[in-house]
Amino acid sequence: MANLATPALLNTLKGTYPAGGPSTSAYPGALSNPWALITAVTFSAAHVPEAVPVVFEHALAELQEEQKAKGVSGDDALAEQLVLARKIRESILQSGLLSGVPRTINSLIALNEVMPENLKETKPLRDSSKHMSEIEKNGEKLFRSMYRETADSVQNLLDSAYPDLGWWCNTIGYGVTYGGTDVLTQVESSYAIVAALIAVDAPRQVGWHLANARHGGASLEEARAVRRIAMQVAELAGVRWKNGVPDVEP
Repeated sequence: MANLATPALLNTLKGTYPAGGPSTSAYPGALSNPWALITAVTFSAAHVPEAVPVVFEHALAELQEEQKAKGVSGDDALAEQLVLARKIRESILQSGLLSGVPRTINSLIALNEVMPENLKETKPLRDSSKHMSEIEKNGEKLFRSMYRETADSVQNLLDSAYPDLGWWCNTIGYGVTYGGTDVLTQVESSYAIVAALIAVDAPRQVGWHLANARHGGASLEEARAVRRIAMQVAELAGVRWKNGVPDVEP
């Protein structure tokens, strides 16, 4: 199913996102257009791992063309390419919390097969020496930053369903998975989460995290574009939604 990711489709998806909007300009190191991140995650979560390397190679080729036009070369060019590679890898890893680790494994293995040697990692980016209490604190901080005024109600819902679920989501989800590195900005993590949730048909959580994308700085237009990109890719991959996909609240 790698043939789903045609150049025409990928160019259309790129044009869907309003590049240079507030969620990208507000964060140093953010991708100016995160279409590739959203697309790669959706293919991964929809169980089309063979399309993930196609998306990356297309995005990398475009970046290299832009660098050539701007006269960016050497270490500076490599640094920009490494940012792209890391963001796609990290977004797929984070999405595995929602779509399942086997799909993340398959996608990252497929991606690694086309990854240039100088863009591969040689050691974990997460700090394994952090104490659990620090991870819990960081997880709660990120959770509250994403959920804002709904943080307490969502946390109480998780805790009441099963106290270990509340702890696990806060500590492992937000402390280790989403907040374990600084590779993605907060809003980029929200985009990856939304893309995965759309692919696995989880409408309640889609609504939560579209709102969280807005909390992270995404404009209404940007959040709607993320939803459109993920829906288009997921539908091509064969995903069907029982009760539709929630829209972004204005």
